[in-house]
Amino acid sequence: MGQNETAHAPTDDVSGETEEFDPIGTLTLIAIYFVILVLSWVYIYYIEFLGRDLIVVG
Repeated sequence: MGQNETAHAPTDDVSGETEEFDPIGTLTLIAIYFVILVLSWVYIYYIEFLGRDLIVVG
């Protein structure tokens, strides 16, 4: 397309049929981050603190 074709494009095309927002990708990322958070908590709790006495510093 030349510059004239894009400059004189009707404005109805902008608000015409567009793809709707699909939240599946966002929910997938949130689920992945949640799984990472849970796995990190399990690692910290069961590997670092299990079987050791609590130490209060201060």
